[in-house]
Amino acid sequence: MTKDDKGLSMLAAGIVLAASLLGGPAGAADLNKESPDDWLTYHGTYRSYHFSPLDQINAGNVKQLKVAWMHQPGRSTRGLQSMPLVADGTLYYSGSYSRVFALDGATGQVKWTYFPKLDDELVAAQTHSPYNRGIALGHGKVFVGTVDGRLIALDMATGKVAWDTKLIDSKKLTVGFTGAPLLVKDKVVIGAQGGEWPWRGPIFGVDANTGEKKWEFFTVAGTEEAKATWGGDSWRTGGGGGWMPGTYDAQTNSVWWGTGNPAPLYDWAGPEWKTKGPRPGDNLYTTSVIALDPDTGKLKFYHQELPHDAWDFDSSVGEFLMIERDGRNLMVHPNKSGFVFVYDRGNGKVANVWPLVQNINFVKSIDPKTGELIGRRDMVEGEHKNLCPAIAGGISWNSGAYNPQTGLYYKVGQEWCMDLKIVKTTPILEPMAQLNIGADFTFTNPVGGKAHGHVSARDPVTGEKKWEVKYDEPPLASLLSTGGNLVFVPDARGVLTAYNATTGDKLWSHNNGVGHNGGIISYRAGGKQYVAVMTGWNSLVGEGYGALFGEPYKSMATDTGTLVVFALP
Repeated sequence: MTKDDKGLSMLAAGIVLAASLLGGPAGAADLNKESPDDWLTYHGTYRSYHFSPLDQINAGNVKQLKVAWMHQPGRSTRGLQSMPLVADGTLYYSGSYSRVFALDGATGQVKWTYFPKLDDELVAAQTHSPYNRGIALGHGKVFVGTVDGRLIALDMATGKVAWDTKLIDSKKLTVGFTGAPLLVKDKVVIGAQGGEWPWRGPIFGVDANTGEKKWEFFTVAGTEEAKATWGGDSWRTGGGGGWMPGTYDAQTNSVWWGTGNPAPLYDWAGPEWKTKGPRPGDNLYTTSVIALDPDTGKLKFYHQELPHDAWDFDSSVGEFLMIERDGRNLMVHPNKSGFVFVYDRGNGKVANVWPLVQNINFVKSIDPKTGELIGRRDMVEGEHKNLCPAIAGGISWNSGAYNPQTGLYYKVGQEWCMDLKIVKTTPILEPMAQLNIGADFTFTNPVGGKAHGHVSARDPVTGEKKWEVKYDEPPLASLLSTGGNLVFVPDARGVLTAYNATTGDKLWSHNNGVGHNGGIISYRAGGKQYVAVMTGWNSLVGEGYGALFGEPYKSMATDTGTLVVFALP
């Protein structure tokens, strides 16, 4: 078996596994099947490749790609940031305010819509609202979280509410759900937003059929071992959260999830953080990768990527690539710090760590064998210059793509820095609706250069670079690779570009008129392959592009959103 054959075989197995675990029929739809036509989970399959094996659109004919249809959801505050899903020719997606749409995948004709009634006063108070980053499918239902702390199940065929479960008192905590859920067997797993908020970052397991909460895991002090890593009672308001969906490894029956940063984000204790400051200690399980038993919610193993994260380089990036290499089962996880961690899938032990970006000075390095931080830059109260990367990270929550045919991992890197002023805030002792950041900051150019972004093609295990394309501003959307030897990159200016997946040569581009913040997928409906991409501008990061980069961002329309779908003529 060749390397390419082995990669395709593993992908097919991943599709079968994902489909079989997603559940049974919903009307005419049947998710319990093998079908490269569909895009059934946020990351495509549990392997998280963001890869479609479809090759009707390919490197030879992609220049003919045209807009097939569009859908405008209306009221797209901070743009469309979600990942559309497709099952049996129906495309489902969520917009701002957790609105859900079901469309005919070939024509765009609306089948049904659902607009939940939200607490408008609470939505207005939330820094992170009201965008929504995705949904889950299975057991005949569409699952969506809300910023006011609810998880809702809708009938896939009709959009009617099957159940609506309140999981968090968002009125008190101003914490809810912005990320997509993950369906694992008979459970829907979803994590709360907001490392900046003084709460404990819960992750929930909910019965997919009834909506009953089955378990809750706190990413802050979720075990007695973890509680001991928080000085005093700082664990009560420690932040955390796992706001982007992870993945499921059926081989070990483990849900892999990335967790958010501790609160306050910035800590005035400096190098004495073990014993002093607002949150002394390692602060488990923040900025960590954790593995949970999906049946019970019990912790199986973990690795804290940045102990006592003092930079907001959390691990909530939901990307977990399952790679087989030299007889080893590995998990590849990018961290917001700009480093990519490679783990043994069986026990979570570090197998390698490699840097994706160049401008890193919060540490001197990370040990590739142990994951230990070397030469930390811990900052005391006062002003600090040129911390790299900036708070938005060298890597963001948007997903890269892995192509099993080329063996390459395609990922956006962000090259920017910041100046900040760390302040000694009044300690927050009880959970409340109040941000707890602990610093003021300004984005800056790296020393001797300009802030920019790049998309590179690399070996996912070693980090060896095959090719790279530079962007004047970091793209903020997810990537897609396909069986047609293509990589699609939706950029911040609004241009969608297709590159040759092997060489990086530019093959096609189309200007969608406004920046991209969300997902991109490929699917087949009525025998035809489509590429669907989210557009819309003004995310928490994107709203700073005007000051840092100037035009076109100073004049770019904000709070807009359109789903744009492409096909060959």
